[in-house]
Amino acid sequence: MTVTIWVDDWQMQCCGEDFAPGDVVSWRLLEVDPEDYADVVGDERAAGIDFREEHHGQGDEQAPSSLEVLTIAEVHCRYALPPGSTGNTYHPVPGTTVLVPVERADGWAKARPDVRFAGYLVTARRAAEASEGAAARS
Repeated sequence: MTVTIWVDDWQMQCCGEDFAPGDVVSWRLLEVDPEDYADVVGDERAAGIDFREEHHGQGDEQAPSSLEVLTIAEVHCRYALPPGSTGNTYHPVPGTTVLVPVERADGWAKARPDVRFAGYLVTARRAAEASEGAAARS
């Protein structure tokens, strides 16, 4: 069974380790509320996100999960001040998502016109399942 994981750009930039398809990673996973990602990736895609990767305090009581990375996509979107806002906090603009499949995640992405890098969508499977599948094929 595969899972989809959100990996924040800032978490990777701060202290994340590069990863690529085929790598086995050890991540703390927290369940997500799809609403938290709807503006960034759209309602339909957000509904498919199972977890988010966390290594800055939240979820410290959870043991890391061992996962085999299957695919990685950079997520870019436009940010703007919400209509009628009196503050200076920019928010994702729904409907502006650009997904870019990549072969390696290092926390940084090539600049793209009119959108900003937000994070990664990663598909993975539990490493134990990957090992069991390989053993069954042998």
